[in-house]
Amino acid sequence: MNFKGNAKRLDDIDLPLIGRQIGVGEDEIHALLDVESAGAGFDKQGRPKMLFEPHVFWRELGPGARRDKAAEAGLAYPKWRRNYPADSYPRLIEAMKIDEEAALRSASWGLAQIMGFNARTVGYATAKDMVLAFMEDEEAHLRAMVLFILKNGLADHLRMHNWKAFARGYNGVGFAKNGYDWKLAQAFARWQKIKDTPIPAGHVSETPVSVTRPAPHVNAAPAKRPAQSDKPSPPPSPAKPGSGAVAALLGGALVLIGAKIDAITAWASEWAHWVESWF
Repeated sequence: MNFKGNAKRLDDIDLPLIGRQIGVGEDEIHALLDVESAGAGFDKQGRPKMLFEPHVFWRELGPGARRDKAAEAGLAYPKWRRNYPADSYPRLIEAMKIDEEAALRSASWGLAQIMGFNARTVGYATAKDMVLAFMEDEEAHLRAMVLFILKNGLADHLRMHNWKAFARGYNGVGFAKNGYDWKLAQAFARWQKIKDTPIPAGHVSETPVSVTRPAPHVNAAPAKRPAQSDKPSPPPSPAKPGSGAVAALLGGALVLIGAKIDAITAWASEWAHWVESWF
């Protein structure tokens, strides 16, 4: 493996469309990608961004001659150390000579830095299958991230901007040491100030409507001004004075109520269909 494929970057529309699948806007997705990979899934050589973790390789190999060999070469050790080289690929390639799949499982990959040992969780039979897909298109990175969030019960935390709870589930119990939650909140606040990518009308029915809500948590970023499409419909124009004024007002109210009920029903049906298609 030379880890080079098509290395296709995300299209602008990918973030809002895929973000809608977990009920968030593109700002939440941007924030997570900024913290994990500075918003880019490939390095300067066109390979998926990757960080090899020797302490994970130690665990993946288990006791025996292979682990002894890896430890002797400095490729595996029992506890995490902050000694990452500028380029992890040479170390990964050496580890693959001992056990290819275990080495690939011991690295984090792509835009969202998904660990190889989570390959099955995000829809791949093996870590190698995941890496091969990640070599082709950042959209695969993003879809893997969404699956990881869903299957680990983190979507509500992200929707509510509960950065601490989300960071604990996504980054691990040691998230506070790196200020992971704080970094997420800051990145989200930055993206709130940037105009969102508009979603073409033809795409709206393909994914659930965003249900992002203002966060009640003290660590939440400021609530975002609702997008144009989320603004409530204007009320009916006041009826002209006369004997039909009351009837006109009541009729307008009933039309608004009916429209709201239709919208809610459509959204529920669309959401149920999407859940069934994923699971």
